[in-house]
Amino acid sequence: MTLLPALFGALIVVGLVGAGIALRPHTRTPKPERVPSSLERRLTALSPRTRITLALSVAAGVLLALITGWIAAVLIVPAAALGLPYLLSTPPAAAQIRRVEAMEEWTRSLAGVLGAGVGIEQALTATLRSTPDPIKPEVTALVARLRARWDTETALRAFADDLNDVTGDLVAANLILAARRRNRSLASVLQGVAESVAEDVASRRKVEAGRAKPRGSARLVSGISLGFLLLLLFTGDYVAPYATPIGQVLLAILLAAYAAGLLWMRKMAEGTPLPRFLGPEARAGAR
Repeated sequence: MTLLPALFGALIVVGLVGAGIALRPHTRTPKPERVPSSLERRLTALSPRTRITLALSVAAGVLLALITGWIAAVLIVPAAALGLPYLLSTPPAAAQIRRVEAMEEWTRSLAGVLGAGVGIEQALTATLRSTPDPIKPEVTALVARLRARWDTETALRAFADDLNDVTGDLVAANLILAARRRNRSLASVLQGVAESVAEDVASRRKVEAGRAKPRGSARLVSGISLGFLLLLLFTGDYVAPYATPIGQVLLAILLAAYAAGLLWMRKMAEGTPLPRFLGPEARAGAR
């Protein structure tokens, strides 16, 4: 009988200790967040279309390696699927020519409005509806700044920075000088600027037409070479030496040299844009 009170006492003590442990606040140490690797960050930065192309090309390379025994296909096929569209595509010179042509059209329209005797700010606002699409966002931002009571010269300098082209600097510089002096002969000046811009557009189109011929030849040669290589891969013994490990390394080197030649040709066709004479970079260079 004397054991029962001792047993009950022990149970009460154990219960109190358990309740104290249960009621004690627990401080959970947060798990350190896993830092994504550089490969994961690059894959995340890719567009969905590029990721799908990469996945399908990797699968095609693995399948080709299983069929033919060419282990290098696991690397060559994805590299070709991602690199050839960029190497053989048209550089963004055509879009830049359309922007310059839009500047020329907008300058002529602005000169016509200024010929009616209105001020610069009113003329810039009036040309918004007829502005060509390639430069409409920049002109819309310019008109919004003027409506927000920006200083005219500051708004025109920001407009030149938005265009980010030496032709836009030429147009903006003439408008800035006219805004300072309130010169009535601005319409004739802008007509002369539009004529010079039109000549620039014509020369750029001639240069781009000359550059398009070697790009077309490169596409044709690349397509024929790729088709001939695939035909020999499945039908001929000409490519049998490339099935060896040394042959696959040599094939990868040859294809890399061919891709380097295409990249060199693309860089030559892109050209170097003329430096701007307005904006912070031009002011820093002048200092």
